[in-house]
Amino acid sequence: MRINKYIKRPTVASFLILFCSLSELFMAGCNDFLEEKDIPGITSDFYTTKQGVEAAVDATYSYMRFGVGGEITNILTELGTDLTTGADGALSYATNQYNASLNADLSVFNSYWSNCYKAINVTNVVIASVPMIDELNDSEKTSYIAEMSFFRAYFYFDLVQQFGDIPLRIAPEEVPRTDYTRETVANVYKQIITDLRFATDNLSEIPALTGKATKYAASHLLAKVYLTRASAVTDQRGQQTTDADSALYYSEKVINSGRYSLQSNFSSLWDAQNYGNSEVIFSLQFTTDLVYNGSGNLSHLYWASYYEDCPGMMRDIENGRPYRFHRATNKVMFELYDRKNDSRFYKSFKWVYYCNKATSTLAIGDTAIYYSLNPKKTNRTYLYTYYKWDKDVPNNNNKHYPPLIKYFDPNRAAVNDAKGSREWVRMRLGETYLIAAEAAGRTGDFDKAATYINIIRQRAAWHDGETKMPQYWVEEGGIKNDTNSTYPDIKVTASQISTNFVDFMLDERGRELLGEYNRWEDLVRCEKLYEYVTKYNPDAAPNIKEYHKLRPIPQKQIDVLSPKQPIEKTQNLGYY
Repeated sequence: MRINKYIKRPTVASFLILFCSLSELFMAGCNDFLEEKDIPGITSDFYTTKQGVEAAVDATYSYMRFGVGGEITNILTELGTDLTTGADGALSYATNQYNASLNADLSVFNSYWSNCYKAINVTNVVIASVPMIDELNDSEKTSYIAEMSFFRAYFYFDLVQQFGDIPLRIAPEEVPRTDYTRETVANVYKQIITDLRFATDNLSEIPALTGKATKYAASHLLAKVYLTRASAVTDQRGQQTTDADSALYYSEKVINSGRYSLQSNFSSLWDAQNYGNSEVIFSLQFTTDLVYNGSGNLSHLYWASYYEDCPGMMRDIENGRPYRFHRATNKVMFELYDRKNDSRFYKSFKWVYYCNKATSTLAIGDTAIYYSLNPKKTNRTYLYTYYKWDKDVPNNNNKHYPPLIKYFDPNRAAVNDAKGSREWVRMRLGETYLIAAEAAGRTGDFDKAATYINIIRQRAAWHDGETKMPQYWVEEGGIKNDTNSTYPDIKVTASQISTNFVDFMLDERGRELLGEYNRWEDLVRCEKLYEYVTKYNPDAAPNIKEYHKLRPIPQKQIDVLSPKQPIEKTQNLGYY
């Protein structure tokens, strides 16, 4: 049983922080909560104690875990992209179809906004309070401020990518406010970079406890921030000519640190017994102990497909509890990968289910379900259920489809348990290499870009001596029992990637990071959302507009403003 060592039994302060929303912080504080619960003795002085600071830090990690404690991150980062669309559990979601329901009243936007600002206010409190705490020495004070600067940057980066211009607060606000204004994207990025520069300079190289932020987590995030700003063509993010160089510098700082190494086999990344492996730079921790697990990691619910309606199958822990939110698009299945030689394609999905409920024709352990991209072979009897991906009628794939395996959670205690314990990997070295590759290419160094891409491609290939999955020969025409490396077939050169480089990198990120809660933001940062979704996602194409590159400012946040402001100052274009 894995228990996150830094998650303590919640203190009164943790609960106080947890329930304050942005509107409460700017309007009425937490008075209602305090009155209802009758909690005595909590004042702002509590946060000028070591105990108070530790409680606030713990609470901030909880705000990060919120991202997978429900469906919000899935809804905001994966639905309605070129690679992922809604299955029958989420086909009609507003963020999947960009329909009229995608408006300022949609609760997901307010929940996301409020969670981020709750966390930000905590970081502001700690950063302001720590210098006054006599119990801490100077080194400890600097460490706490660096950790909370990392958090503040993390949440502001999430917010600015989703909403654009947003309120920017870097000091705690105990007095109710209703007059906040939105700061420009450029100034928000400036603050994010300032915080992350401080964090990279002052955080420890080695985490004091499992799951703690480090110098290299901050460096990875800073590289990504610089790359996001460098990606802008027409959008105004305050981009500088040195941004790509800075992204390369900080990504190489992580790569050359010696602290991390790629897993040799892509499949190892998703092994439920391999949490905290050598590739993980920063992850959010969960536990099988329900007392400490909160809402748990619910990602396993959203990526699974239906299987218990097929002969020989009943719901079990191994195959998951399928909410059927996400399925891949035709682009993933037929265009994105070299399916034969790039093992990431077949290693990213579950293609076979084995019988767990004997029938007259199937014994336990027999193949019960098989997913294929090809039609059944003629003159052959199939005892198992054979699903062929229907390329021409994609909605026929909405219930039964090969599910992404990256979030399967076999460590749940019972079949219908929703609260998973899988760690949520937010940063891993595979992405760091791709950040470095893209940054190098954006500076014109395509040789270096190809070098970093090929490091990822070496791991992506079938290796010398590796027993390939049967799909290699059954589906893709390879030779049975061939154990030769396929790396020569997918290795790239500088000249191959230099043409349409941004499109190449987006596709390479898709191959490596499919489903890892990056895609919508990747398309937005490269100003490709409308183009890619229109071309590759028939569920979203009829409704998506250029303005959908930003989410609407939640109406609940606008309603609390006093004095009222012009709508064009409080709401994003297209939503009024």
